[in-house]
Amino acid sequence: MDTNYTINEILQQPSCWLEAYEGVLSRADEIGAFLDRYLQPGTDVVLTGAGTSAFIGDSIAGLLRSKWGNVRAVATTDLVTHTSMYIDKDKPLLLVSFARSGNSPESVATVEKVSAYCPQCAHIFITCNKDGALSKMADEQKTKNKEQRYPSDQAILCLLLPEQTDDKSLAMTSSFSTMMLVCLLLSRIRGLNSARSAKDLSTDRSKIEALSLNAQAVLCQYIDGLERIGKRSFSRGVFLGSGALKGIAEECHLKLQELTDGGVVCKFDSFLGFRHGPKAVVNSETLMVYLLSGDEEVQRYERDLMAQVNGNNKLVAQVVVVPKEPVFMDADLQVVLPHGSDETGIYTPIAYVLVGQLLGYFASLARGLNPDSPSVSGNIHRVVEGVRIY
Repeated sequence: MDTNYTINEILQQPSCWLEAYEGVLSRADEIGAFLDRYLQPGTDVVLTGAGTSAFIGDSIAGLLRSKWGNVRAVATTDLVTHTSMYIDKDKPLLLVSFARSGNSPESVATVEKVSAYCPQCAHIFITCNKDGALSKMADEQKTKNKEQRYPSDQAILCLLLPEQTDDKSLAMTSSFSTMMLVCLLLSRIRGLNSARSAKDLSTDRSKIEALSLNAQAVLCQYIDGLERIGKRSFSRGVFLGSGALKGIAEECHLKLQELTDGGVVCKFDSFLGFRHGPKAVVNSETLMVYLLSGDEEVQRYERDLMAQVNGNNKLVAQVVVVPKEPVFMDADLQVVLPHGSDETGIYTPIAYVLVGQLLGYFASLARGLNPDSPSVSGNIHRVVEGVRIY
């Protein structure tokens, strides 16, 4: 059974992030000039993608608002069918598309439909596949090819990630985290003075290095504990997070569910939201994973929920992920990110996703599946199939 792709793609993330950072830094002036032109005050920003790619937007939309203003995350699977519900055609728009392959039918259709509907639309493609449809669209626009499939006045900035992030396994791992990082890096390129962009972004190098060190801590110090828990018998998994970590919990829940071919049915929520009905899913066959905030004020609410769940339920296991130092509670595993939160707080959440990825990987193996291609039923594929665009 060849299971090398998934685990290698998980393990490569710290180096991918550093390489992606260098790539953005090398194009900082170009990126800054693009944002200066197309991200003026009053511009709407929509972050879009399908599945895991959509969860990037869910994770970072709130983090970007202080820099970019009106930022929303809307999945391509919603934009294709309800373009006018989410897009104001009379306002300038910056559509940021996340795509591992760039070949999903909804990714292509969203660019075409939104471009046709909103005349003042500019695009940023963040993708991992130089041969994908989105990358080719950008090339066509750049060379002003007459066969391009959208109006010639639509501006496109295409950011190709390191080639190895084009994950070959079914589950997106390094593609998710690296696309997320790149978009966050864009928000750190200060607008309205592109000549300073490279200098401004270069100050973030230590933060990216700290992020990579946090990931290496997960991979070196906690991988054995995550393997032991992943091998346990559980049929439900719940991931909770607050703020940006709610989006990370969303991605983690999908990783565990798809890598076990639905053998583990998963939920995600915020800590406060979980009390309002979703807590009914917790039973004696449940794995709980708590992604704790580094903000002590927020963590008070999170600890209260954890205590309530512990008091009412017998669980298969509990995993706590926390920055800087352990939380005093009876958990089966506490994953401590020793380098804590950077002062901006925007990069740290990325490291949390490795916990969900590794739990999914080990749970997949424990159930006799191939993590690279876990869907025995054939219900899911690396690139979605069966979608007709009307």
